[in-house]
Amino acid sequence: MSKYNEIIEWASRRSIFYPASEIYANSPAGLWNFGPYGEAIRRKIIDMWRKELIQKEGMLEIYGAQIMSEDIFNSSGHLSGFNDPFTSCVKCGTLYRADEIIKDVIHKNVPEKLPEKELDGLIEKNKIVCPKCNGKLNSVKRKNMMVKVEIGASGKKSCYLRPESCQSIFLDFDRMVKTMRVTLPKGIAQVGSVARNEISPRQSLIRQVEFSQFEAEVFFNPDKINEIENFDEVKNYKIRMLLDGKDKVEDIKAEDLFKKKLVAGKLIAYYLARTQQLYEKYGIPRAKIRFREVGKDERPFYSGGTFDLEIETDLGWLEVVANNYRTDYDLKGHSVGSKKELTFVEDGKKFIPHIWEISGGLDRTFYAIIDNALKKEKVKDEERTVLSLNPRLAPYDAAILPLVNKDKIPEKSKKILKMLIEEGFNIFYDESGSIGKRYRRMDEVGVAGCMTIDYDSLKKEDITLRDRDSLKQVRIKIKELPEKLKSFLNGEKIEKLGKKL
Repeated sequence: MSKYNEIIEWASRRSIFYPASEIYANSPAGLWNFGPYGEAIRRKIIDMWRKELIQKEGMLEIYGAQIMSEDIFNSSGHLSGFNDPFTSCVKCGTLYRADEIIKDVIHKNVPEKLPEKELDGLIEKNKIVCPKCNGKLNSVKRKNMMVKVEIGASGKKSCYLRPESCQSIFLDFDRMVKTMRVTLPKGIAQVGSVARNEISPRQSLIRQVEFSQFEAEVFFNPDKINEIENFDEVKNYKIRMLLDGKDKVEDIKAEDLFKKKLVAGKLIAYYLARTQQLYEKYGIPRAKIRFREVGKDERPFYSGGTFDLEIETDLGWLEVVANNYRTDYDLKGHSVGSKKELTFVEDGKKFIPHIWEISGGLDRTFYAIIDNALKKEKVKDEERTVLSLNPRLAPYDAAILPLVNKDKIPEKSKKILKMLIEEGFNIFYDESGSIGKRYRRMDEVGVAGCMTIDYDSLKKEDITLRDRDSLKQVRIKIKELPEKLKSFLNGEKIEKLGKKL
């Protein structure tokens, strides 16, 4: 079984994520729900993004509406430029993304912006047919990916679900400047759902119709792109770069990216470093991270430079963050469309700010983290499935597992549970089944520490803490538990927390 299929089987069995509206046979593809464990992990991913990037960089966070008027997307260029190439089978009628079906056969990146005739030529040259029925494929055409909705009782107000969450940020920029004492550079961020009319949704969370983004748009004075206050903190940090036209990843210092003019300025090098650091903190190994410089024929229509952060998974290199230099494209377009001046005044000079975008796919990030954390291993004579998450991403901070369900041990366990909850911890409680099976259930969903309450706990006022990854166990005094558990979740080795068993 492939790693991808293992993940889908595990996700379904533990209700981590699963098809939306699954009890209806005719439910559309490309829509997925997250169960309790999955949603908890997802929230932790957002929390770490918020703490490590948004808060540390002093960004403002908003929440924008998902439905917007047609005029906005005329101004943004999405109604004219947000198109994907598709082809269909002559026999069975199945639709395919033309660039993707070619990529699957030739195992090379195929720019989606290639003219339709060139895509037709690649299909013919490589003798590509329908994967389902081997039928011939029709000529390539283009389809707009916007999802249209109608607002109002009359149904005459044309609106669309936003295809990217950044448009809310651009529209709110003027209000933020006037009400939040903004000085540049300033990031404005948000988390939210977006929708795209995908031609062929596939691979579960990888290509969906509705999905979530967490992103930041950094507004700055283009004349001061090299004036970054905290640049010295990252100048020697090595960024994993796959430059356009190269076939090998290079470790390049942030300072050298700027000096060698591989990026447009210090601000861009700085935020590339901060973005990579975030994904390392998520637990992704450095060797599985790269920024791929996207060539002019492939990058988005609004971008003056793109570096996609990609994570290596069982499915190959997966794009999880689009990093785009959007220049003044967005504010200029919305200024014309809304007839509202979207300028900024600094040092007596009026200008339209430029934008550096850090647009993360939350669901793809979730998948990449799971792909790198889920493993099977032998423990004595049995196999266990373990999700080796960073403890900060675990769905629960720890689990309390009474050794037996009698002799006042459950009462003692619930007293400890109440104490830890009051201290701010999120604790899972389970008193049914053998202790071994309960350990395995917690290992499988990524809970980093399991606390066992036994007969000694009643006498000595201590518990056993077991580490998910090393399987080491120590005894910890109950009165010291909040402090020691906090240290454990922050990465302290378990053998330093108590008496070894």
